[in-house]
Amino acid sequence: MQIRPLTEWLEAYGESHQNPTNKLIHWICVPAIMFSIIGIVWSFSPAVVIVVMAMTLIFYFMLSLPLSLAIIALYAVMSGIAASLGEYLLSLSITVFVASWIFQFVGHKIEGKKPSFFEDIQFLLVGPLWCLNFLFKKWNLRV
Repeated sequence: MQIRPLTEWLEAYGESHQNPTNKLIHWICVPAIMFSIIGIVWSFSPAVVIVVMAMTLIFYFMLSLPLSLAIIALYAVMSGIAASLGEYLLSLSITVFVASWIFQFVGHKIEGKKPSFFEDIQFLLVGPLWCLNFLFKKWNLRV
């Protein structure tokens, strides 16, 4: 896995996310996709969710401690919600996953640029950092 500095990842991701509508779609759908993936995997094995989270955190910690800690908080909240949904979790997660990806592709159609992960699959992990980075800037927090 090629590890570039956080700024390079965020700038590269941001290049295909300039349109305000596309940005809004991503700010909503990226966390929704995160939740849906946690929910789908949780439906089969909560232990696997923990392993996958730990693996992604290795990548995140190599880029930014503050953003990694925010990701951990998101993982905790999303896992708690997933654990509370019981028998509805799988169907809800699949629905959210499909709907969010449809909206993401609509956003990229509006933007006129293909999704970043078409170039590098690692951009699927960068999306959540891009959203959090926006919040950190807004709140004057260091990344």
